[in-house]
Formats: sequence, C-alpha cells, structure tokens
Amino acid sequence: MRICFVGDSFVNGTGDPHYLGWTGRIVADACQKGHDITLYNLGIRRETTADIADRWFAEISRRLPPEVDGRLVFSFGVNDTTEEEGKYRVDPESSIAHTRKILTRAKRLYPTLMVGPPPVGDRLQNQAIAELSDRFEGLCESLEVPFLDVFKSLVRSPMWIQEAAGNDGAHPQQGGYQELADLVLAWPSWRQWF
Repeated sequence: MRICFVGDSFVNGTGDPHYLGWTGRIVADACQKGHDITLYNLGIRRETTADIADRWFAEISRRLPPEVDGRLVFSFGVNDTTEEEGKYRVDPESSIAHTRKILTRAKRLYPTLMVGPPPVGDRLQNQAIAELSDRFEGLCESLEVPFLDVFKSLVRSPMWIQEAAGNDGAHPQQGGYQELADLVLAWPSWRQWF
C-alpha cells in the first residue's frame, strides 16, 4: 500500500525534533503491526487550500501509478485562516470551493480521508480554524469522505497548546504530534484500511 499525505506544515511535521510528525507515527504503527506501506509526505509549509488544489494531482500521480494500492489523506486549512493585511489568506468560501474540487476528484481515484486542521497558539485564529473545520466536516459529509475533527480535542490539550506556544506559536513538538497521531490511530476510518 502507498499512502500520500497531502497538506501543510502540520502534515510535514514541522517542529517535531524526531521528524516524524503525526503521519510518520501512524504509518510506523501500521508497519509494526505487519503492514507493508510506502509513505509519501507531501506537506509543504505555508500552503493554503489554493496552493494544494494547484499541485496535489500532479504530485500524487507520480507516486501512485494505476497498478498500485494507493490511498490519500488530506489535511490543511490553518494557513487559510492566517491574517495578512487585515484579511484571511484565503476566504472561507474559497477554502470550501478548493476543498470540494480536491476531494471530489480524489475520491474517484483512491480511498480518501481528511483530517481536519489543528489549533495554533492564537485564540482569535483558533476561532477561524474551528469554524473552517466545522465547514470542512459538513462538506466531507456531503461528499461521503470520512473526516476527523482533531481541533476540538487538541484545543483542550495542555500538551499541544504548551508545546506550540513554547515552539513557534503554531507547531507542537513530539508530544503534541503523538496526541494527534493517537486521534488518527483511534479513528475507525483509518483502521478500516488495515
């Protein structure tokens, strides 16, 4: 099985001193249980839904030729809610439109999951992330793409918030990423692939 994880710096695992993030941890867990997996981490820092919509298909096409057992996991949205010059980098309506376009095509190609955006260390931005996560969840439900809301759990996690605040204000370190990984590992939609 080949799994492409497509998204932003949280997919990349930015801030983790062990360079595993949550994606490396969940694939390591599956491999320790005897599954043969190739992981492709396609997380890029500062990328928005618009950036990901432009690149995802070309990137996964090179890694998932038709004859392989391919899977897709998307996770993004935090960068859309970052304010620059008094406005969001991507407005919520555009975020939803880009995500709809991505997921509609992706689910026709391979089994597809979406992990929602996590919180950061800024309370105001977290309000915007929470709202976008809720909208992503509604969109995924309408498209029949499994969605995991990680925001609600992680925003209440002292470890996630403290690590993010002590790091760069947004990204946790190994403890926070382990918490996010644990949420994915407990998710039935992830477990059904194995």
